[in-house]
Amino acid sequence: MIPINHFIDRRHFLSHTASGFGSVALASLLARDGLLGAQQKVRESAAGKNPITPVIDPGNPNAPRLPHFEPRAKQVLMIFCSGAVSQIDTFDYKPELIKHHGKPMPGGENLITFQGQQGNLTRSPWEFKPRGKSGKMISDLVPKLGDLADEMCFLHAMTGKTNTHGPGENFMCTGFTLDGFPSAGSWMTYALGSAADDLPAYVAIPDVRGKPQSSGNCWGPGFLPAAFQGTDFNAVNPVRNLAIPGGITTRTDAATRAFLQRQNHRHLAGIPDDTELAARIASYQLAAKMQMSIPDVTDLSSEPAHILRDYGVDESGSKIKDLRASYGRNCILARRLIEKGVRFVQLFNGAYQTGGEGVSNWDGHKALEKQYNIHGPVLDQPTAALLKDMKARGLLEDTLVVFATEFGRMPTFQKGASGRDHNPDGFTAWMAGAGVKTPFTYGATDAFGHKAVEKVTTVYDFYATILHILGLDHERLSFYHNGIERRLTDVHGHVIKEILS
Repeated sequence: MIPINHFIDRRHFLSHTASGFGSVALASLLARDGLLGAQQKVRESAAGKNPITPVIDPGNPNAPRLPHFEPRAKQVLMIFCSGAVSQIDTFDYKPELIKHHGKPMPGGENLITFQGQQGNLTRSPWEFKPRGKSGKMISDLVPKLGDLADEMCFLHAMTGKTNTHGPGENFMCTGFTLDGFPSAGSWMTYALGSAADDLPAYVAIPDVRGKPQSSGNCWGPGFLPAAFQGTDFNAVNPVRNLAIPGGITTRTDAATRAFLQRQNHRHLAGIPDDTELAARIASYQLAAKMQMSIPDVTDLSSEPAHILRDYGVDESGSKIKDLRASYGRNCILARRLIEKGVRFVQLFNGAYQTGGEGVSNWDGHKALEKQYNIHGPVLDQPTAALLKDMKARGLLEDTLVVFATEFGRMPTFQKGASGRDHNPDGFTAWMAGAGVKTPFTYGATDAFGHKAVEKVTTVYDFYATILHILGLDHERLSFYHNGIERRLTDVHGHVIKEILS
């Protein structure tokens, strides 16, 4: 006979049950905030450091995962300018270029670049002025960004591997010039998951004028699991196929989804090793959550008037104002996604050519001044407002903001033209927010801004540093594909420790 004291009375039962619910709730909250991460899988390697592969739950691929070490930042916002922004006309001040304006570039008399022979050295049409307390020289083409020079860490000696736009965008977005490799955002969400359980872990926001030349390659998963591809939408074109079909009530829709979820999980229980089915169920569940979250995050009507004014969203009536307002809405959307915990947000300024060369992006071959007098004002005010807004809300404490483009441009004008040709030998990127020193300048191009000569920085170094700021070892974050341990930085790259805060 079982002793009576082996049984539990109602009071003790409820007490223990309440404690259990509390533990479940705590575990859920810790997981949501990235404090209860999944383990990493370490594989033995004969060469150097052992690769680390995240352990992915197919049924919850975007669950938060622990970094390799203590991170400086938890999220990334990348601002990508398609078409190759001229460093000579924005952030890389060269007084010698002004001094030698109209003269041949020494050693460059017979230089042939992407579109042909070069003309003479040509100073920027826009004046450079000292900005902020640091006195950083920045062009009048981007004066509002110039006002934020003290918030930025400039990398003036960036170099690429190609002078062609498509491969250049691939290289800057994936670390490889060829198609088929995972984008940086895919690598980071593969490694860390996301704190947002009702939004994609990785969102790409194309320009209202269209997608970049490399299109989905810029946010594609390559050979990583498809769950880690970026979801592309913007403030004008929201996520497709989320609305409930006409004639279906909300109650019916919810009941149908609940029924399908029960059936899916019942089927999955019989074949627990079917990871593809688990991943598909997870994608459907996220899509259902996005029916509520996406309309909320893309609805800018709740933004106060002063925010809309700061971003330039309240203006219209001219080409510049209309484009600036559209890009400004995308900037607000980017901020809202970061607020919601999205791990990686990729915001594009400029698109693949529509209406002629340089019309819809920064590819200023023929008429640089005319074209940049449109692109500069479209980029400047909303991007500056985005940085100021994020700082005011405390978002820069955990977010690394990165400004990039596929390559730079020549300090000469093309022969017979009024624009600059492609130049992968020296260009500028900048970072702001968590993890980097500001104000700070790292590296330099030569006297005319043609080639990187001091503290030369590769795209591999660029991403090794970004991964390090997120608490990830770029030499160990790995995915085994076709017999090769693949990584974002290939077999190259060094963390730029001098710029770390």
